[in-house]
Amino acid sequence: MSDKYSPEQLAGLATTTGWHLDSGDKPTVGTLEDVARLAHEQHSAGKRPGIVRQIETSIELDMLQLEQLWRYLGLPV
Repeated sequence: MSDKYSPEQLAGLATTTGWHLDSGDKPTVGTLEDVARLAHEQHSAGKRPGIVRQIETSIELDMLQLEQLWRYLGLPV
């Protein structure tokens, strides 16, 4: 489910990194402004503008998962 941002919130996020545009051609990653401009270019050219997504940049690992990852990486537990 997508987050609903107000126009003011979107304007504040314009220069933040971690955004992805999936337009079918070549996925693009950059700031929200970068991907919005590219989506606009595509729309102006009569193409599908694509889907803009915010990239998830954090995950949570419980201790067991972290220890499994350490083992996989060959690190002492």
